[in-house]
Amino acid sequence: MYIFGYGSLINDESRRLTGETGKAFPALVSGLQRHWSKVSTAKMSPLVVREGNGYCNGVLIHIDDSALDVFDIREAGYKRILLDSERVKVLDDAFVIDGPVYVYVTEEVITPCTVQPVVQSYVDTVMAGCLRYSADFAQTFVTTTHGWQYPRLNDRSRPLYQRVAGVRSEDRPVIDALLVGWEPTAGV
Repeated sequence: MYIFGYGSLINDESRRLTGETGKAFPALVSGLQRHWSKVSTAKMSPLVVREGNGYCNGVLIHIDDSALDVFDIREAGYKRILLDSERVKVLDDAFVIDGPVYVYVTEEVITPCTVQPVVQSYVDTVMAGCLRYSADFAQTFVTTTHGWQYPRLNDRSRPLYQRVAGVRSEDRPVIDALLVGWEPTAGV
């Protein structure tokens, strides 16, 4: 079975903090909209997807049935649904989907605010994962994500995101360059 990861699950090192997975394959999924949104009472607003017009990129992660429970715990606050594999375009021509594909979705997008902003440590974790595939993959992530105008907190020196991982010092200037023009209207 597979999980479509569209946020921090794109990052292999962050993903391994939850559980063992097989190889991840870059993919595009149609009919999903990715947003920055509040999900819980956490001090940050992570990414969510909901069904709708558009598409988003991410990774197909192969997992064993026994690992599904730990990913359900990691993705608390989201609903796991089965994706129609016809909606999934794997960006590796040699790969064929050979099992069910799940994604964690939400029905409601709740605007981040200064109390629960988008945090840079989470942005960095996701974008570092994207950069392992390519700068174009990271750029697609930026352009297909809604809500960059919401408050964002630069917490790089003291990360609020508990699964920050896999962010190299050389990633940060690339991430910053990719985000030029996507600054929040009111910073934190």
